Amino acid sequence: MGYLKFGMPDLAPAPELTVERTPERIKKGEYLAMHVAACMDCHSSRDWTIFSAPLVEGTLGKGGEYFGPEMGFPGEFYSRNLTPANLGNWTDGEIFRAITSGVNKDGEALFPVMPYLSYGKMDKEDIYSIIAYLRTLPAVDHHVMASEAGFPMNFIMNTLPAEPQFVQRPDTTDVVKYGAYLVGAASCIDCHTQVDKGQIMPELAFSGGREFPMPAGTVRSANITPDKDSGIGKWSEADFVYRFKKYQDINKVKEIDPSEFQTMMPWTMYAGMDTTDLKAIYAYLNTLKPISNQVEQYTK
Repeated sequence: MGYLKFGMPDLAPAPELTVERTPERIKKGEYLAMHVAACMDCHSSRDWTIFSAPLVEGTLGKGGEYFGPEMGFPGEFYSRNLTPANLGNWTDGEIFRAITSGVNKDGEALFPVMPYLSYGKMDKEDIYSIIAYLRTLPAVDHHVMASEAGFPMNFIMNTLPAEPQFVQRPDTTDVVKYGAYLVGAASCIDCHTQVDKGQIMPELAFSGGREFPMPAGTVRSANITPDKDSGIGKWSEADFVYRFKKYQDINKVKEIDPSEFQTMMPWTMYAGMDTTDLKAIYAYLNTLKPISNQVEQYTK
């Protein structure tokens, strides 16, 4: 136990790295951070008075989002401040290692509510672009409480960080393979799979049913396997794309009362995804094994 607590994680030092901040790289990083990997979803404030809780202006990257036991997490975890107010003394290499391996500047383990295990299987170039974009965020002086894992996760989590296994981003012409890459980058599996002590259950991958307590009740993630009765098996490609794009104009997204149904799904962020990318995700999801799991979307 002493070794688990103090001898791990045992990962390579942060690489010597300086990311070139070209306009093209920053633009690509913004797209990934806002609409695919959706980093800003957990690292900003969301307006829960509007359906799907779009981001609050002026809060990009400030951190502080809470993930606790009532949501199925083995401890109390807070997203970190990604603006220069906190990362100003981090090197690009330290940020790169945190995103892709799961350790902070001091080599301490991060709990994988930040899906570094998925990010570590992305293309290095995409990670570089995200870092370039993060460096452009305005500084927000916002103190975030320290995360604290409960027992025994405070020991176990030190075993979770891992050296990345980077891949090359597939060509968009290989639609299914490209869709699989995007699904991994977006970590769809994390929310669309039931969990046990904060860890996803692989045998139920993408079949939905993960519970998220909300002020007015409990919302559950959808089954996105191609099961015809309980998943997306009867959805057309156009149905799938429209489900996202209908939230592209934030001015048309309705305000809601605290007593009404709300969702964790950041529709207004994913709505900004390119149609080509959404079609690729649809193509990949339809190659998954159908799992019959009729999800009750919401209960009070």
